[in-house]
Amino acid sequence: MDHGSHPVTGSAGLDLAALIVRLVLLPATAFVAGIGLLRPQVDTLPRRLWQVTAVLGVLSAVLAVVSAVAFDVNVVGAVVHALLVLAVPVLTTRRPPVGRWVATALLVLLVLETALGRSGVEFAIDTVYVAVTAAWFGLASLALARAETPRLGPLSWTLGGVLALAGAVQLVLSGVAFDRRLYETGFGIALLAAFVLPIVAAVLWRRVAVVGVAAAFVAWSAFVALPEPAELPVPGVPLLADAGGTPVLVSPQRPGRNLVHLPAAGSVAVGDGPAVPAVARPGASGYWAEVDLPAGRSSLVVSGRTIEVDTGSDSGNATASGPDGPECATTALGGLVAGRKDVLTTCPADTLSEADADALRKLVGFLAARGTGSITVVGDSSARGTEAAGVVRDAAAAGGVAVRPDGAALVVVSGWTQAASALDGAAAAQRERPAYPYGLYVAPWLLTGPLVNTVASSTVPLRFDPREQAAVSYAVALDNAFPGEAATVTGFRQWLGPEQPEPPRVQLFAAAQVNAMPMAPGQPHAPGMDVPGEGAGFFVPQGTVVPISFPLG
Repeated sequence: MDHGSHPVTGSAGLDLAALIVRLVLLPATAFVAGIGLLRPQVDTLPRRLWQVTAVLGVLSAVLAVVSAVAFDVNVVGAVVHALLVLAVPVLTTRRPPVGRWVATALLVLLVLETALGRSGVEFAIDTVYVAVTAAWFGLASLALARAETPRLGPLSWTLGGVLALAGAVQLVLSGVAFDRRLYETGFGIALLAAFVLPIVAAVLWRRVAVVGVAAAFVAWSAFVALPEPAELPVPGVPLLADAGGTPVLVSPQRPGRNLVHLPAAGSVAVGDGPAVPAVARPGASGYWAEVDLPAGRSSLVVSGRTIEVDTGSDSGNATASGPDGPECATTALGGLVAGRKDVLTTCPADTLSEADADALRKLVGFLAARGTGSITVVGDSSARGTEAAGVVRDAAAAGGVAVRPDGAALVVVSGWTQAASALDGAAAAQRERPAYPYGLYVAPWLLTGPLVNTVASSTVPLRFDPREQAAVSYAVALDNAFPGEAATVTGFRQWLGPEQPEPPRVQLFAAAQVNAMPMAPGQPHAPGMDVPGEGAGFFVPQGTVVPISFPLG
């Protein structure tokens, strides 16, 4: 029977008590069903074997009722289970043919209980394993009790081969057959036992058949119940892991300085080392801890849970752990959410793409066409920030727009850290005086909630509409994988993948705080007022992003 589900992986995640109940209930039920199926094949059922069957039937019925009371198990299913498993021992002595049909119904129910939550090929494998195990239980028990049975040697090899084949197929499907998770995790060990033990039982038929079949079915029941182990870390690929229901992002997963990203405040320790608090970083969502990882395999302790990491031996990108590290990590997160595991070799701040350079030129051209006499440009020392500032200055000179500290418009082309400071300063200045009357403008890579939500309104040149289906799907997938994580343009590009070319058009979008009543950013809403942008699917939470221009030429 299913006794709950794992909140992250979706696999059955049982506590110890529920797991013990499962590992007793399912084999006992399989034994009773197997005896009921084969009872018509013999003239008489040995008394001792009937007694064992009756005891196991009562035990299975009691555990079914306990499951309905103590665990999240369907009550109707538990009652039907109890009635069927109690009826089989009675009918084996009075009406064996009827007992076979009841045992068949019990076997069908057992398959559903064992394979609940699985589908397709895995459900078919479960059906084969459970049905063959029940039949083998019956044959082995009748042979052990010296009842008159069919010739068992060839049949035992056939049954053992079928179970071993089912176990082998499941091994391959599980993804743990060819790595150390096969022998380092309970999931892998249980699956390996479910594959090996039927072979042992077939070879040593009379002496250990019942024990071997029982052990194999216990292993199979445990494997189905246990959560799948996390995938092994790959050196150089940022790691998205789970720490007891809390997502953890480790980047770049190379020897030396690494960033560990958490959705809420916490601490991170490397092995038995001291805990490092995770703190907020300017412009980034969530919390970040800087840790130094050794070469090769090691572990991180987050919220009392251990996460295995593997940094390999090659050095990592210095940008990934510097001031632009959070942007680099969340960009990689977009690829991880999409199911790609690319080695992190470059970060967005390492270079200015031609698409972004073109967008900045068109932005300055728009400002010049509006009659903006001067602009203030904010860059930084990164390769992208330096080049972007140069592109803006050259475009401004070509359009007759002056660049000076007190410009009529603010154009921010730095990384997140410097942008957060610049936008905070602009918001403070606008509250005190009519600063930047021609508006606040940010580079495409700066469209993310923690940045644009610090000001009442800002404008960004984009090649996509954040309200379109692809962008919404990305935001939803990101929130599912890392709750509370803010969407980013570079993360969206990584989520789309390299096969998706940049659209040719550039259009200006306004990112604005939307309130039922005018309020400064960060102030609480009036009681009873809905907060716009709440929930998954919004590129900028608690705000809106709308086009304010036609495509720029």
